[in-house]
Amino acid sequence: MQGSFQGQEAIADILSQVKDVNELLFGVLIEILLKEQVQDCIGYLSDYGNQKHLESQILQQAENITQVDKQQKLAVIGNEMKQITDVLKKIKDHDFNYSDFSSFENEESTLSLIQSIKDNRRIIEFLLFLVQITSIDKTLIQCGSNSLHILVKTKEDLRNQKFEKIKIQNTSLEAGNFARCNFSESQFNNVNISGINLNGALLFNCKWRNLKIPVLYQLDSDCVKSVCFSPDGNTLAFGSNDQSIHLLDVKTGQYKTKLDVHRGTVWSVCFSPNGNTLASGSNDGSVLLWDVKTRKKRAELHAHTGTVYSVCFSNDGDKLASGSGDKSIRLWDVKTGQQKVKFDGHSDYVRSVCFSPDQNTLASGSDDKSIRLWDVKTGQQKAKLDGHDSYVYSVCFSPDGNTLASGGEDKSIRLWDVKTGQQKSKLDGHTHYVYSVCFSPDGNTLASGSEDKSIRLWDIKIGQQKAKLDGHTSYIYSVCFSPDGNKLASGSGDQSIYLWDAKIGQQKSKLDGHTSYVYSVCFSPDGNKLASGSGDKSIRLWDVKTGQQKVKFDGHSDYVRSVCFSPDGNTLASGSEDKSIRLWDVKTGQQKVKFDGHTSYVFSVCFSPDGYTLASGSEDNSICLWDVKTGQQKYKLDGHSDYVRSVCFSPDGNTLASGSDDDSIRLWDLKTGQQKAKLDGHSDFVRSVCFSSDGNTLASGSDDDSIRLWDLQTGQQKAKLDGHSDQVRSVCFSPDGNTLASGSADKSIRLWDVKIGQQKAQLNGHSNLIMSVCFSPDGNTLASGSDDESIRLWDVQNGNEISSADKKYIDILAKYKAPLFLNNTKPGIYFLIVFQNPTILQFQEYLKHHYFKHKELQSLKEIFQIMTDTIQDHYSNPLEAAFQNNCSKSDVEIYQQKLKQEFNQYIIFINYVFISSTLHLLGKFLFFKVLFHFNYIYLICFWEYSRRYHKNCFQIIFKEIQFQLILPQINNLNREQQAK
Repeated sequence: MQGSFQGQEAIADILSQVKDVNELLFGVLIEILLKEQVQDCIGYLSDYGNQKHLESQILQQAENITQVDKQQKLAVIGNEMKQITDVLKKIKDHDFNYSDFSSFENEESTLSLIQSIKDNRRIIEFLLFLVQITSIDKTLIQCGSNSLHILVKTKEDLRNQKFEKIKIQNTSLEAGNFARCNFSESQFNNVNISGINLNGALLFNCKWRNLKIPVLYQLDSDCVKSVCFSPDGNTLAFGSNDQSIHLLDVKTGQYKTKLDVHRGTVWSVCFSPNGNTLASGSNDGSVLLWDVKTRKKRAELHAHTGTVYSVCFSNDGDKLASGSGDKSIRLWDVKTGQQKVKFDGHSDYVRSVCFSPDQNTLASGSDDKSIRLWDVKTGQQKAKLDGHDSYVYSVCFSPDGNTLASGGEDKSIRLWDVKTGQQKSKLDGHTHYVYSVCFSPDGNTLASGSEDKSIRLWDIKIGQQKAKLDGHTSYIYSVCFSPDGNKLASGSGDQSIYLWDAKIGQQKSKLDGHTSYVYSVCFSPDGNKLASGSGDKSIRLWDVKTGQQKVKFDGHSDYVRSVCFSPDGNTLASGSEDKSIRLWDVKTGQQKVKFDGHTSYVFSVCFSPDGYTLASGSEDNSICLWDVKTGQQKYKLDGHSDYVRSVCFSPDGNTLASGSDDDSIRLWDLKTGQQKAKLDGHSDFVRSVCFSSDGNTLASGSDDDSIRLWDLQTGQQKAKLDGHSDQVRSVCFSPDGNTLASGSADKSIRLWDVKIGQQKAQLNGHSNLIMSVCFSPDGNTLASGSDDESIRLWDVQNGNEISSADKKYIDILAKYKAPLFLNNTKPGIYFLIVFQNPTILQFQEYLKHHYFKHKELQSLKEIFQIMTDTIQDHYSNPLEAAFQNNCSKSDVEIYQQKLKQEFNQYIIFINYVFISSTLHLLGKFLFFKVLFHFNYIYLICFWEYSRRYHKNCFQIIFKEIQFQLILPQINNLNREQQAK
């Protein structure tokens, strides 16, 4: 590198030297260089013979060139080629080809460069040229990487670009929109890909290593109670249950120091305005002041007789306020360490204190449900703000001092007018206690952290939620904005700190609300509403335009598997694992009718085109037809030999199609109630069937990973659509019948051209199985429901996920998270070691296609519940009752104690396996493998699981996994029992 950045020609000036070059030349030139397989671009372009060769080739590709001006054009091309070569030479030896221009150190230079080039089309094209050059010239990789970063920062349209074989390193492409780009054989190293849009992108044979994503600090610490940024934003302090204060370098994510003095949990930390002093409050009743530079304790303030829950500096740094479990607030002189004032008035713990920006007012929130405003000078109470229904955990002033935000145990956030003392608005959304609230520096956004494990960002002007940040696995006790407002820190009971990019935390079309898998989605006939059914037993109605939940229908006592609107849009039908079907009034949200008749789970419901008949398919192998007006059963269609997963009416209402776990599709004549045809072809469960709008074609999706199109006039298969790598859970025709959407367990949605039988697009975004897809009535929007508990909306024409905020695909805040560093050993390491065992790995493909498909493992909680219930009922088992009769009471108690110990060990191991597992089916296999190594009781648990989830599970396990290997253990146990 030639000298320092300051001693070099500015990169903006260098780039400006190509501002007059014909932008078409860059594209033509890169094609020739790629074709010639040039490895040293500068050397090649500097050679006189090559220059003439290139000029000739470029001239041939140029349009509208006549013989008359050929010489003139050659001269122009030659001059422009020389300009490009000269610029490449300068850039090669410039910091632009050595430094990471996305780094904090180069932020000012980068912003200046962006400002100077943003309106020059030719420089933009030259930057794209530099990106392309990285695919052939290793000496220009960093300048090409910086160029791509600049293009992302300028919000250049980078969709549909050819980025094959490019090499990008040491940069950030955060929030870049690379939809449908070709990145095949590209190489990324040390690149921040947070929130990039890769919808429809080609990523064959890529080598992407050391990728960076939104930073997650996971610490070998206990529950994090409080986080606070230093004024310069470079240091993050946090206090935790480990009785210490930790200081982190925000840029590197490394520990700066750990301060150990407190004798209890550190509940609160706060930097002084100049950043030189740090205050901390603990449940040992003390407040400590620390010198940040020397990391030495400056003062120890003792007066409180209870936990110090909150500390806060005044803006001038001279005063410190502390709120305590002793119900008091104390004001301290920071310089002398002496108590100045004691504010008494609260009748319960004081959880939070906060100075107003003008330092004249102190706000406090308490377990007595009130907020109080205190005059700092006189020590008198100015106002008492009542409104919360329970404890007030956090208070925070807006930067202008006119608004006070508060969060409490009543799950709400309230905004107060400081001058009048009146409540301005109430922000509802959290489903559990709100522990922390914090305004952004510009006062436009409020962040809140809750016991519901989410962080929410609120638009203060309109009082609406902007974003929901998911990632923490436990309560969020503290949130704090960085001074520049670009970052948000959160501290949680999951022993971690997350740093989020606050700017791109915009709400997408991800509709959050369900607390379990979303099994079914359905648009209303007018396309304005979307209904969803979930494993949380609820049905929710969403406003498609705003993405807001309109109604929640509660009534089912088990998972809601299917929802369907009536043709007039006034009634919603739902089918559930509680064996019932219910009809709901969409306007009032009230239940209209409940149909009982099935003897097992109802997997699918569908209205006839006239709305008079409802069909339902069930785990009892039957289909029922119901009269919507009378509520009576009209027909019961028997024929399938296994679960009926899907039912669908033909457009004329005369035929019903059904898909089943018996691998077949059946067509039923609804006038006679007789089976018309049986369509065979799938080799595994048929999950979904759907008629085209003209009624001539039926689509089916199956666990054999394929989609099939059937000609209903001949009953023959028309086409087989292959592409998914796992079960096809849902298929849906567009209203015009030209496009078919499919959702799969491979987490992708695919759009197919029905006429030619080819895939048109692949929509990626969900982080788990796609359970349901549904087109809007106009065919422009596709809705999808997933096991990741979210519903997403997609623009069918461009294949992008729709954002209710800015129509851009941004998925950084919840989707991407990874540890920047780890100070603790993850439980999952043992799990990963287990997975290296080839004996286990050889079962992967077999298990994928043969085991446990009749009912998926719904959640870790459910399997724990099965285990717990089985152990509680253990001694009510007839065999065990006989065992008790032959044993003494003490023997039974010893046996019970032994079982309890083994069960606890088992729970710990299962927790390791399932939390670490990303291979769902192998996780199930490990469940059984571990099960076999424990006592006889677990055979009973295994039997319970088998009874519920797989009818022939025992038979298959005995045959395929040589279950007899553990029979000696069982026999030994029986012999021991008999001997006693």
